[in-house]
Amino acid sequence: MALTDADVQKQIKHMMAFIEQEANEKVEEIDAKAEEEFNIEKGRLVQTQRVKIMDYYEKKEKQIEQHKKIQMSNLMNQARLKVLKARDDMITDLLIEARQKLAAIAQDPARYSTLLEGLVLQGFYQLLEEKVIIRCRQQDVEMVQVAVNKNIPIFKAAVKKHIVVQIDMNHFLPSSICGGVEVYNDNGKIKVSNTLENRLELLAQQVAVQEEKNDLK
Repeated sequence: MALTDADVQKQIKHMMAFIEQEANEKVEEIDAKAEEEFNIEKGRLVQTQRVKIMDYYEKKEKQIEQHKKIQMSNLMNQARLKVLKARDDMITDLLIEARQKLAAIAQDPARYSTLLEGLVLQGFYQLLEEKVIIRCRQQDVEMVQVAVNKNIPIFKAAVKKHIVVQIDMNHFLPSSICGGVEVYNDNGKIKVSNTLENRLELLAQQVAVQEEKNDLK
């Protein structure tokens, strides 16, 4: 049975509709695939950028923290230096005041003679020699001789040892110092410096050591 033009047109329309439907389905499939790939790529890019941003801010945070630590350390060092400077100034002022007081003591014969006796005897005990030489200021010779005469029997009784003492009349300590003595062994190789300045310096060293110990606590 031959197809009429109407039948042919109908079949053509049917085929075109089928082809169009397949094309639409293919387009939808392609769109869906493209959308899926787009979302995957977008997610990958977003995640990559998120990691980069997190790394950036983590580094920034570490830099800020390090900067804060450096600033804090600098501030603490500056504060410590100020404290040390204030302490040194205070010790210097105390030493100046102490030196002035020592100079005043040296002007008081009664007090200074007692002080000389202690310094001379201490020199004897530190050397423990049978013969010693003493150097003093020229203006102190008489007082030192009195101190020597008084301390010889004290030394002998304490250590059961004879001692001969000579005051060096050829070499005197500077008149500018506050006072005190230097005690030498017979050949002059061992010296005990018991000048008032030296005793003051020893005291200053002890104070400095104690302050350093306090800083470490």
